[in-house]
Amino acid sequence: MEAVLASLIAVAGTLLGSVVTFAVQRRTTAQAELFARSQQLRQERLTAYSAYAGAVTALKQATVTLWFRLQEAPDGPETRQAFTECDRLGAATENAQFRVRLLAKDSALVALATSAFDAVAPLRTASTHAELALREQELQDSLSAFMTAATAQIH
Repeated sequence: MEAVLASLIAVAGTLLGSVVTFAVQRRTTAQAELFARSQQLRQERLTAYSAYAGAVTALKQATVTLWFRLQEAPDGPETRQAFTECDRLGAATENAQFRVRLLAKDSALVALATSAFDAVAPLRTASTHAELALREQELQDSLSAFMTAATAQIH
């Protein structure tokens, strides 16, 4: 009888050990998957936010170039080429903004991204070089606010 009882205790202990091991491994696997997903999302956000800032910066540069072309020769071929480049970069920036919208955790970051994009358009309508510089600074401030919020969200 003692041998049977000892065998039952051994079998029950083995089963209990197996169940506990399974539960611990399952929990560890779930935590590892959750961590991997969060790291992947963080990396995607980092890529999207930096790409957006780069796209806005490229669009700003092209818009400033267009402004100078408009001052020099409004109907010249370089001006038409600058218009085309602004259009292309504007579309690329909108595309990057869509990614920001998809990945952003909060609407405040999306609003800051929109504000940075909206600050590009007034560059074209500046009437003087001083006004252009002022509007460039406003754009830079908007972009800096976006980057500060994006950095806080990533970290």
